Amino acid sequence: MEKLTVLLKTFLLLIVATFLSATVAHAGSASRVVSVPALGVQGEGLPGVVNYILIQFDRTAAQDGPTVQFSEINLGGGSLVGDEWKEGVRRAVRAVAQAVGDDGRDWLITIKNRSMTALTDGMSASAAVAVGIMAAYKGDAIGSDVALSGQITPDGRLDVVGGLPVKIEAASSAHYRTIVVARDQMLTPDWMLSNEVASRRRIQLIQAETLEEAYQAMTGKSR
Repeated sequence: MEKLTVLLKTFLLLIVATFLSATVAHAGSASRVVSVPALGVQGEGLPGVVNYILIQFDRTAAQDGPTVQFSEINLGGGSLVGDEWKEGVRRAVRAVAQAVGDDGRDWLITIKNRSMTALTDGMSASAAVAVGIMAAYKGDAIGSDVALSGQITPDGRLDVVGGLPVKIEAASSAHYRTIVVARDQMLTPDWMLSNEVASRRRIQLIQAETLEEAYQAMTGKSR
């Protein structure tokens, strides 16, 4: 599993390099690319996974944005995303625009999901996407040992997700030491089990109520 994780991260670096090359050709030095981890589930009774989401942020001459486009070329692993996943990204964009006080009319955001599964769906990655978009907007870096699993609401609050215990297992196997979750996650039926798994795996769970709190936990900086 450790060797597979290293190979996936190495492949991610190659994808980032490709992304950067495309960025330079498209919009010059104004482009920024950020990679953010997101925790997912493969299905009932199956192990969790760590997906790596690449976010490219550009400003364009057009004033009809924010525009979101999805790069779904399936190269050696799943990068296709479902309708709910895409709607989660759009909510993330709205939440970030509100948080930073920018109407986003000149934003062009390109999203690519790298996963070990053929298709990723649901909204549990949307809070991580929001943090990634904000980091690209501000030019900040995301911590290398912290992941996030939570939904984002359009007004910038974090909402709960399912399957947290297996997601914690996956994060630990990928050498993440901290996981940010919604504050209301403690009200879910599997919260006690999540804490037990986190304790056994020596994972710190940080509860966040807002995008601002999640952003600070993942970057060490306030929005």
